[in-house]
Amino acid sequence: MCKCDQGFKFPKFKVTSHQKHYWNDAEGEADYLAVTEEDVMLDPPAMPFGNCKLQPTSGGYLPCSYAPVGKWQKPYEKVKVMGHSCLTEISELQCAIGGKITIMKHGQQSEAGKRNVKNADARKQHIYNPIMDFEDFQEEISEDYSNDYE
Repeated sequence: MCKCDQGFKFPKFKVTSHQKHYWNDAEGEADYLAVTEEDVMLDPPAMPFGNCKLQPTSGGYLPCSYAPVGKWQKPYEKVKVMGHSCLTEISELQCAIGGKITIMKHGQQSEAGKRNVKNADARKQHIYNPIMDFEDFQEEISEDYSNDYE
């Protein structure tokens, strides 16, 4: 999802640069198409950010007139998809009306998985969270982990 500093809604991306490469979801399954610096289409295409703060009227604001200027700036140059750099939380896209569009939720936040819990040091975890019995939690996760692979 992305946001405009002058809008009120948060549209999703419509990937048009390719239909081949997917990012993984929390379970490691291919989930969403990788968004690149070339992907400036949004869903919904009309008024993607709702109304625009830069276009006030006597009764509120005019609808968003989304008009991207060029391609995304500050992409992650080290990862390419079909020759195009991928977007990260620091990527920006300028709108001709004056808004700055940024990534609101990219879906690639790191999460501790079952394997991380299994390999964690229970004594150190007790220091971080003395209320929780981390060894019991590890046993519970270990049972779930083994059931996933039976």
